[in-house]
Amino acid sequence: MKITLKDGSVKEYAQAMSAYDIALDISEGLARAACAAEIDGKVEDLRTLVEKDCTLHILTANDKEGLRVVRHTCSHVLAEAVKRVFPDAKLAIGPAIDTGYYYDFEHEPFSREDLDKLEAEMKKIIKEGNKLEKFTLPREEAIHFMEEKGEPYKVELIKDLPEDAVISFYSQGDFVDLCAGPHLMSTKGIKAFKLTSSSGAYWRGKSENAMLQRIYGTAFNKKEELEEYLAYLDSIKSRDHNRLGREMELFTTVDVIGQGLPLLMPKGTKIIQTLQRWIEDLEDNEWGYVRTKTPLMAKSDLYKISGHWDHYKDGMFVLGEEGKDKEVFALRPMTCPFQYYVYKATQHSYRDLPIRYGETSTLFRNEDSGEMHGLTRVRQFTISEGHLIVRPDQMVEEFKGCIALAKYCMETLGLLDDITWHLSKWDPENREKYIGEPEVWNETEAHIRNILTELGLPFVEDVGEAAFYGPKVDINARNVYGKEDTMITIQWDALLAEQFDMYFIDQNGDKVRPYIIHRTSMGCYERTLAWLIEKYEGKFPTWLCPEQVRILPISEKYADYGEKVLAELKKNGILATIDNRSEKIGFKIRETRLAKVPYMLVVGQKEEEEKVVSVRSRFLGDEGQKPLDVFIKDILEEIRTKAIRKEQTAEENK
Repeated sequence: MKITLKDGSVKEYAQAMSAYDIALDISEGLARAACAAEIDGKVEDLRTLVEKDCTLHILTANDKEGLRVVRHTCSHVLAEAVKRVFPDAKLAIGPAIDTGYYYDFEHEPFSREDLDKLEAEMKKIIKEGNKLEKFTLPREEAIHFMEEKGEPYKVELIKDLPEDAVISFYSQGDFVDLCAGPHLMSTKGIKAFKLTSSSGAYWRGKSENAMLQRIYGTAFNKKEELEEYLAYLDSIKSRDHNRLGREMELFTTVDVIGQGLPLLMPKGTKIIQTLQRWIEDLEDNEWGYVRTKTPLMAKSDLYKISGHWDHYKDGMFVLGEEGKDKEVFALRPMTCPFQYYVYKATQHSYRDLPIRYGETSTLFRNEDSGEMHGLTRVRQFTISEGHLIVRPDQMVEEFKGCIALAKYCMETLGLLDDITWHLSKWDPENREKYIGEPEVWNETEAHIRNILTELGLPFVEDVGEAAFYGPKVDINARNVYGKEDTMITIQWDALLAEQFDMYFIDQNGDKVRPYIIHRTSMGCYERTLAWLIEKYEGKFPTWLCPEQVRILPISEKYADYGEKVLAELKKNGILATIDNRSEKIGFKIRETRLAKVPYMLVVGQKEEEEKVVSVRSRFLGDEGQKPLDVFIKDILEEIRTKAIRKEQTAEENK
């Protein structure tokens, strides 16, 4: 048989050989470094027998898929360590992931001390150097095998496989785990690893299932690579909005109030207020929107007309019980059907369209408790929601306008380079999830595809991510941990006008169904705040800061002058405070810097005599003395233009 290697060279063998033996024949060094084999493009175990002509690439930890095998093996070592240290723990699943691996266990929550014990045990297991051996069993024998070991989650996984399936296992010494592989030849192939954290996780990701304990870890080929990654983890933890937002007193949560129901504190509220006023003025004054204000709840009758009762009821907070209560209400998960009735309250002609309704909408969605995280995944949130009622011939241009508005908002916030564009399509294999005919879906998806292509926006297409009534453009971004969230949505709807009997009178006097665009301009305010915290590490652009200037009198003698400066700043709408404490000026400056305030104005004898202020900023450090009116003029221009100034580095700030 002929084996074509990565460099194009060909090896010939008279008999079948394992991928490992071929690696050994090529080079002993390659065999020692080998993690897996890519055979005709498919990643396989090194134990795989090669019996015919093929292309073969021996993977090492320097290859992405090779490193994935190292991490997968490390998850098995973790599982063995848990069974040694905590024998009563039950095994669930332990896959490799992009950042390392995790393993789920039925057990009490793991502390950091527990993770340290497990790391020590893992080092022992790795040092023992047991070979990983693969074996298979028929399905019924595999079930019995895992039942005898007292592993109910493994039994459930096996029972979900076809009756004629042959089930594979890997052993390493006395430890055996259900697994399809591939794996390293022995545990000694693991060079550098770390257990990074633990958290709760529902079995199979469903809230109705048992809550398990998930241990996260990572592994690398070299200690230096691991240390570099751990340093990176420390850096992103310092930017995690859930941590930084609380430290900066932007928001908090309270158990007795509930998960996913954050309390915005005064500073966080001021940022949201600034964003909201900007968006409302932008939409109304520059983009032709008219504002509505609609109820936070409605009878189930409304949601039955819209289709949400059939397609989205599990995600809603329902008040009352059908069959028992005279009327059943639900908190709104969206605003669209409410704004439809605003439209229906007046008859419209073709000359009236488009009508662009905007509303700052508070919405409620019954997210799983395991999905809650800070401000990014909550049960009550507020969005810059809007619905455009348009003639069919206006749809394409209005849809482009919605994209342009969203793009402008992201650019102004400094977030444009962080987003990805997605065409979210229906899944024709899951028809019950959607309303409407295939022809309508194919036509509307083609329109959106053409728009994104014409605008030169790079995008990917996601099957099954459409709303039940139409395809959409999703604008996504990743948080510091790499998890992707949808920030802005623009949906094409050619169907709901029919269900709500919406129409306009055309030039012939006939009733015609309009099209509808569901959109947000900036998205959810809470999620955007989380994004901004992480993007800027709490050092917001000046126009967004809840405290833009802090005045620092050198001593109590200059407090009166400081108060005069404060009054003048406030008169000009600048968000300013004064630190009149009897502390040394160096201490006040350090505290102001830690509070991430853009500007501090130091005032003393010279400043009072000359009616100036000594300016220090996050951007240039010591900017010297300026007349107060000049400083006010400069900062007002910075706020007006929503400028994003380059921050001074820590070294420059010394």
